[in-house]
Amino acid sequence: MTTTDYLSSHAFFKGLDDDFIRFLSESATKIRIKKGESLFKQGARADKFYLLRSGQVVVQVPALMGPTLDIQSLGEDQILGWSWLIAPYRWSFQARAVEDSELLEFDGTAILAHCEEDPKFGYELFKRFASLMSERLDAARQKMMDQWDPPGFA
Repeated sequence: MTTTDYLSSHAFFKGLDDDFIRFLSESATKIRIKKGESLFKQGARADKFYLLRSGQVVVQVPALMGPTLDIQSLGEDQILGWSWLIAPYRWSFQARAVEDSELLEFDGTAILAHCEEDPKFGYELFKRFASLMSERLDAARQKMMDQWDPPGFA
């Protein structure tokens, strides 16, 4: 299956114009990371996003002291990374491979430039990523509440 065909059938991209899918396909590169490797670190420059083809990646919040907090475990066909879309373009979380993984790495800089040139494309993509942001932030809030259980918070 070609990258274009894969993206066309993927739930996150489904319904996008064929031209948008082609552009995204051309902006994607297949990469592999080994178990234990970091995909990105919190605070580092964010200029990519990822689609997990196989394997497992955990989204984390590093702690000032003590262990890193695992927020969400992601598997096959899940999208990872939204910090490339919003200034100051720094990763809000970090990600590490829990097992050997294969991903599509998207050139966020080129895609962001295309969003500026083609507002329809930008709006369609932003709607999808806004939903992803909401999901990740909700997962982070819930995990922190479960983990730290501060009194008086819901």
